[in-house]
Amino acid sequence: MLKVTDLRVTFRRSVKGQFWSAGKSLRAVDGVNLEVAAGETVGLVGESGCGKSTLGRAVLQLVRPSGGRVEFEGVDLCTLSEAQLRPYRRRMQMVFQDPFSSLNPRLTVGQAVAEPMRVHGLAQPHEIPARVAELFAMVGLSPNTANRFPHEFSGGQRQRVGIARALAAQPQLLVCDEPVSSLDVSIQAQIVNLLEDLRARLGLAYLFVSHDLAVVRHLSDRIAVMYLGRIVEVAGKQDLYERPLHPYTQLLLDAIPGTDRAYEKTRAPQILQGEIPSPLNPPGGCTFHPRCPQATARCRQEAPVPQPLAGGRWIACHLHG
Repeated sequence: MLKVTDLRVTFRRSVKGQFWSAGKSLRAVDGVNLEVAAGETVGLVGESGCGKSTLGRAVLQLVRPSGGRVEFEGVDLCTLSEAQLRPYRRRMQMVFQDPFSSLNPRLTVGQAVAEPMRVHGLAQPHEIPARVAELFAMVGLSPNTANRFPHEFSGGQRQRVGIARALAAQPQLLVCDEPVSSLDVSIQAQIVNLLEDLRARLGLAYLFVSHDLAVVRHLSDRIAVMYLGRIVEVAGKQDLYERPLHPYTQLLLDAIPGTDRAYEKTRAPQILQGEIPSPLNPPGGCTFHPRCPQATARCRQEAPVPQPLAGGRWIACHLHG
């Protein structure tokens, strides 16, 4: 359904500012290749600032890529005008991280959910109230709350409204940009279970962006690990969690706290040292080498090329090249 090829997103600033010098460019997404099949959930994980959200927005053309291709059912969205993109935007929707800022405070939640149907002509005016009520029930909200405003809801309820609004456009692909990161743990589980149920019921495909590897493991079929704008490893979730190959993936998984308190007291997890480098001035060679405990001289000089491995796995690491 979705095929991303050598996708690049670069932000430039031509005027000298407080933090960026004139002419400096920031490579938020740097040559990403990724595929999502119909009905599949692909998790996208990595530290904050690695470019995950920018990649999700570039897939939907909310941020226009600087290069590469984003093909949706064989059509390169990067070559289309805003008018040509309109029918594709209906079929690809986004669930945003902050459910409050993504809703218009001047519209009732019922009006917000009805808006995609009005814009894309998906229902007659007299049919819209019943369709809104159906969507509310689908995401676990009472249809009687449709006349309320966003500030009258809790964070979890607002995220359900955001999901209902995305479903109103009858999409085939949902890009979920950390949809549970701002919610309480108990509410996170409810939203994740809701997304899983909707995928089974409606046949949706997800690109699920998150820094929480436990959440991603529960929901995803395959997982892509991103570091400083690049995908460093892609594998099925069972392969990735049981046998991580890239040193960065190993360190991320080692940082997940366990539930066995006795074991947690005895284990000595490897700590991911240092901060993620600035994308304004990325390291040469493998961008992870300054923090990698297994880095070699080759890692400092030569950028690894993603290589296919058995079982549909991909990795960008000289240790497995």
